[in-house]
Formats: sequence, C-alpha cells, structure tokens
Amino acid sequence: MPIIGSVIRPPAEADSFLLQVTVGCSAAQCAFCAAYADKSFCVKPADEINADIRNQAARHPYTRRIFLLDGDALVLPNRQIIPILQSLRASFPTLSRISSYANAFHLCRRTERELSELAAENLKLVYVGLESGAQSVLDRVRKRATVAESVEGVRRAAACGIKSSVMVLLGLGGREASDEHVRETIDALNRMQPRYLSLLSLMLIEGTPLFQAAGQGFFTPLSDREMLRETRALLAGLELEGTVFTCNHASNFLPLAGRLPRDRERLLSEIDAARAGRIALRPEWLRGL
Repeated sequence: MPIIGSVIRPPAEADSFLLQVTVGCSAAQCAFCAAYADKSFCVKPADEINADIRNQAARHPYTRRIFLLDGDALVLPNRQIIPILQSLRASFPTLSRISSYANAFHLCRRTERELSELAAENLKLVYVGLESGAQSVLDRVRKRATVAESVEGVRRAAACGIKSSVMVLLGLGGREASDEHVRETIDALNRMQPRYLSLLSLMLIEGTPLFQAAGQGFFTPLSDREMLRETRALLAGLELEGTVFTCNHASNFLPLAGRLPRDRERLLSEIDAARAGRIALRPEWLRGL
C-alpha cells in the first residue's frame, strides 16, 4: 500500500526501506512542529503492513535496513509490534537493522524485558527527540516527553541493547532562555551518553503556535551567529565517552560532523572560524527541514 501523507525520516535512513506502521504522530502537540499536519494519528491495519512487507521482499529481497514510519511506531505494545519485527526478519535474510522514531514517554513505559525482546528482534536503533534538556523550555513548547523520561528512556534502551540517536533543537529556548537551554541540555546529554547525537536548528513554521508566539513578541528567534554560539557552548560542555556527532542537517547554518570526544577541538575550531568569517554560513534561503 502507498505511504499515507508526507514522509519524515532521519537523513541516515535515506537508503532504508520505509515501512509505515503508524500514520502521523501519537503526540502531535509540539508548538514548533508541523511535520504531520496533513494527517491524523492512527495505527495502520496489520494486513496493509504485511502486504507492504511482501511487496518489498518480492522486489528487494536483500534489503538490509528498515525504518518504521511514522512519528512513533513504538506507541504499539510489544504484542502488536513484535509480530511485525518477526515478519521482517523472516522476509529479509540479510537484514542488519530495524530502526524507528521513539517517544521517550513510550520507551519509559516498557519493562526491561520488553525492551530486550525488541532488541532480540533486530530493533537496534531508536531516534529520540530530546529537543532541550531544560524542562521549562519543553513545557513552553508542549513537548509530551519530559527531560527525565528522555534520559531514562535512552539509558534503559542502551542497557537492553538498543542504541539511541538523540536530537537537540538549537534555538528552541529563543533569546529569552538560550543560556538555560544550553546549560540544561549539556547536563541531560552527559547523563544520557547517547551513541549518536544530532543538532538541528529551529526553523519557525508558519501556522505553528511558536510561529505565532514569535509574531506576537513572546518568542525571539536566534540569529545565525547566536545559533553558532549555542552550538559552541554545547560542544564545549559535553563530556561524552563515545558519541557520533552531527550538525549537518539542512536546517543548520554550519555543517559539522565528528566523533566525541576525539574531534571536539577540531569542531570548536571550525565554529570559531565561522564566527570570525573565515568559513561561509549556509544562507537562510538554502535552509530546509
């Protein structure tokens, strides 16, 4: 069956088979997000999911990576998602990894046994939107998962064999809460110790509550230079033991990538060069989501 609505997937999943398990986002309340505005949340019927698996197996039997759409396939309890994972393992003999977005709210409500069952069925990576480590910032943008749930969810998943790719949204605190946003995000990430970390930059989307707040003067978006300041402050404060770091999303003004802590000084030097004007920033008209 064709995918319903627009497709939102991480850049790293560009070559993965996209299997739509749920439609839309189970939270769909974040003030900055319009990713699933074109569809209402629902669980896709099992017969449609199985038909999609059969069609992919017939055309591409050696599929190695699969990403579960949409916003949070793990809203499904294990009794519903485990049969899907088992069908994928049986259908693709060279399958190396299944991944999915995951709301930490739902991760925390799974037992260690349930998380271990998912890992045993090849769910090896979840993408978790921390967005900010400052709870006051998350409250203002109506993020469902709390900071505490995100930290706990990532740590518990890791203990059960599931890696996490954590996403942080630069500028989410606006000018008003930038320092708090950076300081508390550093603390949350250091407690998480994620395998992957991606920094994205806030882009105000027309029609969202945050866009309206900015228009009314209640939220002040950061300039490109202020985004660089936040990026540098975050990197300087992180104490990660082995994390793949990226800041090369289309929304970012300065593409960065490396491993932490190994490449920290190089990354800081690149940011300093950009702030001094020696490296050109991506112009606003080339940024995207």
